[in-house]
Order: sequence, then C-alpha cells, then structure tokens
Amino acid sequence: MADTANTMEIGISTFLEATPDPVTGEVISHAERLRHAVEEIVLADQVGLDVYGIGEHHRVDYAGTAPAVVLAAAAAMTKKIRLTSAVTVLSSDDPVRVYQAFSTLDGISNGRAEIMAGRGSFIESFPLFGYSLDDYDELFEEKLELLLAIRASEKVTWRGGHRPAIDNLGVYPRSVQSPLPVWIASGGNAQSAVRAGMLGLPIAFAIIGGMPESFAPLVTLYKQAAARAGHDPASLRIATHSHGFVGETTEQAADLFFPSTQAQMNVIGRERGWGQPYSRASYDAARTLKGALYVGDPEYVAEKILLLRKNLGVNRFFLHVNVGTMPHREVLRAIELLGTKVAPIVRKALAANGE
Repeated sequence: MADTANTMEIGISTFLEATPDPVTGEVISHAERLRHAVEEIVLADQVGLDVYGIGEHHRVDYAGTAPAVVLAAAAAMTKKIRLTSAVTVLSSDDPVRVYQAFSTLDGISNGRAEIMAGRGSFIESFPLFGYSLDDYDELFEEKLELLLAIRASEKVTWRGGHRPAIDNLGVYPRSVQSPLPVWIASGGNAQSAVRAGMLGLPIAFAIIGGMPESFAPLVTLYKQAAARAGHDPASLRIATHSHGFVGETTEQAADLFFPSTQAQMNVIGRERGWGQPYSRASYDAARTLKGALYVGDPEYVAEKILLLRKNLGVNRFFLHVNVGTMPHREVLRAIELLGTKVAPIVRKALAANGE
C-alpha cells in the first residue's frame, strides 16, 4: 500500500449496530448483523472502496465484540480492500492477543490487515475484563508500548505495571506486512494527537459533531509533535470517521438516514447526559457543507470529502453508514454509490489538482 500524503482512500466504518428498527421496532439478531457485515465487505471490495473498519463494543445494541473474526470471514472472499478495527479498545485487551488476531487476519488477507487502537469512548469493556477506569490513561500508554514492541520484534522482553512481564518470548504468527499497520484513534484529544505524532503513527479522528475544520489545530499539533520526534510530517497519514449516507438524491438520503440516527443519538445522549434530544433541525444543520454529517447524493458527499481534504489534509475517509439499524438493502446501495459514484468524483478532482 502506498504510504504517502498524496493517496486518498475512501471506505466504510461500522459498529455492527443491532438496535431496534425505529419504524417497525424489530430487532435484528447479532448473528444476522454479522452476516450482513460480511456481505457489506465483499460489496465494498467489488465496488472499489479502499478500506472497511469494524468498531469493538461489548453491549447488546452492537454485534462487534470481535472485529478481527468478522474481518477474517470476509478476507478470503475479497481481493484488495484493507481490513481494520475501528477501533480496538486496547486498554482493556491483551496486546499479545490483539497482535495475534490481526497478524492472523493479515495472513488470511495476504497483507491487508490494520489495527486502529484507542482508549475507548464506550467503557463497558473495562468492568467486563476486570480493569479499573482509574487506570484509563495509564493502561492505554502501557499496552500501546507493548503492542508496538511486539510488532517490531519476533522475540519480546517487556515489563509494565498492569500485565505480567514477558521475558524473551516469541509472538506468532508474524504479520505479512512489516510492520503491521497500527493507527491511533482519537475523538479530538490533544494528548492523543501529540502521542501519535511523537510515535510517528498514523492517526484517525472521529468527527461526529461540530465542524470538521475545527480539527485543524489538532492536525497541526500532530505534525509538530512528529517533526520534533524526527518524523517526516509529509509522510504521516490522517484519517477521519464521520456519520453519513449516500442516496440517489440528497433529499432521499436525508430522509432515509434520519430515523435511525435520531434513535441512536438519543440513546447515547441519555447515557452521556447531553441534555436536549436529537432533533431534525440539529440533523439538517449538520448536513450543511461545513457540518459533520456526510449525507446526500454522490456529488454532494464528494464535495464535502474534498472540502475535508482541503481543510485537514486527510488521506483516508471513513463513512459510518448506519447509525442505528437501517434496512440492509439501503445500506448496500449506499456502499455501492460510495464506491461507484463518490470515490471516482473525489479521485478525479484530486488528480486534476495534481494530488
């Protein structure tokens, strides 16, 4: 895979939502949602999308507890698409097992696996696996250190405060890619941007509210930290993840995507004390050109992606297609339009600009 600032990859991210249908009230089973995901990955590969990412969650309204397993199910049925977590909650996992799972995926896919590591904005995995939220930051720093040590060397010697030491032991299988790509995922935390820059790792920003251009100072922090640590800022890779949907027309896309988005955002809003319910007015405001929702016809979504590229210099864009549960056929059509209509518009425009 080309690893330059001039590439522009477009793909899909999902949390494998298994929420009640906002119209019928029907709840899709986890098993069916998992099978749908494999269909989505195969289609995304067929229509020329670059990457598909699955987020890790451990709660009843999501089916994605084991992203590497789902991605591996599709790996043997696809040819080019890159397969990544989005994200792996590294703080509550074992870096040895994370590396093994994704190096196995890398072998099955012949070098298309990636890890997107984060601290986790959803925290249900901490009590599930016996970790304290008091150690939230320390756990991530320590486990990231170990993960990077594992990918750098077949034999590992390491000691930390939250996991038993490793004394010159091998970790297998080794990845096809050397090194196995590891991204840092951030919801907009300056410390995360600086950490990723200092380590010379690619970064992915989750932009689900406000104006994407407001993340420009974080991009600057990231590049400055990288330069101070001796990394070439021009070689760094930046991704964003945003909610959105592609339809035949902007009006159709907006109407299809709103009910499930409203239902799920209200659930999360109640959990996190956001206050006001999510309204159609808020939704429509976020769909404007400078807003964080990428909802519309192919031309409009492409225009927003190109604006994002101009403002933040991103070279990978994840469209989180279904927020909440949507009809599977509609999700597949949105993926098809993203690959056959949106991506070609973006690539043509960048090529015309010499990018």
